[in-house]
Amino acid sequence: MSTPKVEIYTKMLCGYCTRAKHLLDSKGVDYEEYDITMGGEKRREMMERKPDARTVPQIFIDGQAIGGSDDLAALEREGKLDPLLGL
Repeated sequence: MSTPKVEIYTKMLCGYCTRAKHLLDSKGVDYEEYDITMGGEKRREMMERKPDARTVPQIFIDGQAIGGSDDLAALEREGKLDPLLGL
């Protein structure tokens, strides 16, 4: 089974971002983090990928928009996160 690509768009001093990264770290998952604190190309990219995104973090697993920290935690509670992460 191949390891899925996990991407997370974050901003500095974002508690929700920290919480989402902590959950991923606790599972030993590698992820690409894109800091969009100052806007720029990665922020535009995030908005193209998920036009209704207004907050961070925005998490993608193998290109699928997962949502934010609360969405990630909900998947964990429901037992649906590990299969998405190939665990």
